[in-house]
Amino acid sequence: MTRKTLLKPDYSRRKAIRTMGLGAGALAASTALPRFVQAQSAAPIKIGFQVHRTGIGASYGRWYDRTTTAVVKRINDAGGINGRPIEIIAEDDGTDAKRGAEVIEKFATQSKCDIAFGTLFSHVVIGSAPRAGELKLPYFVVSEGHHVASGMLNRYTLQPGITDVKSQVQAMAPYVANNLGKKVTMIYADFAFGHDHRDYFSAAVEAQGGEVVAKIAIPPTETSFTKYFPQIPRETEVVYHVMVGPAVLTFVKEMGEFFGPSSPEIFGFIDSLEAVDIASPGLEFLEGSYFWEGMPRYAQADQTDYEKEYRDAVGVDANGASVTDSKDVSTYAHMFGCWETMNIIKAGMEACDYQGPEQRQALIEAVEAMSDMPAGIDHPQGPKRFNGKTHQTFGVQYISKVEGGKMNVVHTTSIEDTLYPDEVDYTTQSF
Repeated sequence: MTRKTLLKPDYSRRKAIRTMGLGAGALAASTALPRFVQAQSAAPIKIGFQVHRTGIGASYGRWYDRTTTAVVKRINDAGGINGRPIEIIAEDDGTDAKRGAEVIEKFATQSKCDIAFGTLFSHVVIGSAPRAGELKLPYFVVSEGHHVASGMLNRYTLQPGITDVKSQVQAMAPYVANNLGKKVTMIYADFAFGHDHRDYFSAAVEAQGGEVVAKIAIPPTETSFTKYFPQIPRETEVVYHVMVGPAVLTFVKEMGEFFGPSSPEIFGFIDSLEAVDIASPGLEFLEGSYFWEGMPRYAQADQTDYEKEYRDAVGVDANGASVTDSKDVSTYAHMFGCWETMNIIKAGMEACDYQGPEQRQALIEAVEAMSDMPAGIDHPQGPKRFNGKTHQTFGVQYISKVEGGKMNVVHTTSIEDTLYPDEVDYTTQSF
């Protein structure tokens, strides 16, 4: 199903500079007259939104959609991009790699989109990126896999608004090894995203003097998990879990039932509980356990004004649920990537004075030239450092502890903790 969203402007746009300064002050300073008609073309910039409406990524897709709608409204209310409104053309990829490539084809040949945007699940990115390269369609993904920075994709595929698994686990491993334990059993989803965790966390924890004593791969479509838990070795000091899909609540509940009151330390990536209420019955055993969060779900005591502005814009309350339905828990640790990526697209298009598809190469080169991005309303998750050679961004990471049925941040990494040597230089590849 195709859905078009064209959000009308209320205010004029201030010309953005390459430091990406469309903040609250810039918006407040704008006048009340829309300037779309003053651009070289008043036609909308068409952005193809590859969204997981169905399949194992549906909960993420729902919140990626809401976040994208919110950020597009903000940009259009401020006058759009180069005096032109953004039009979102959304297509469900079913969280399926083959369907993903077909969606990219449709964006380029039927919908005549300027760019494609939004994909999360790594197997869909890997299945779609080659077609985007063939069609010369800039493809801005909001995934976490290491597939972009590893060099396996192409110059048309960028991941500028969210960090990747390799940087995340590299930053997390010292805390896990030094505070929770050095003998780790990993339980992970058996596809590319989980394999990144398996490979890069194993190396990172070994660098801290730790050891992964077991690696348990679980199909992402699995619905019952009890049979896997006896594979956990008795010497395990830390259970590291990262699961995805509609059965994540079942997974965590069954893990609690298996361990009872005497579990090892538990460190999870919040993927295992995205869109799930931490206070759900059966999750009481998580009290005192730890999670990685891309962006803290619960509003923290030191919440910034810009984080609150972002939270309000996407319709999420202080507990991380929809403001209209407390049972509709957001995918808060990931969906910020849509907000930030769209702001990067805007900044890139303004830097190269983008007017149409003939300037797609200039757009990619403009984004490749970006580097440090300060925290603020454009980047509410925190500061970023974009590496134009690898097409990957790096940013701070958060470790939270479950306390009183909520998650409180106990450690924040630096950007430097997440950096690793380049594995590719996409800027040397021809267009």
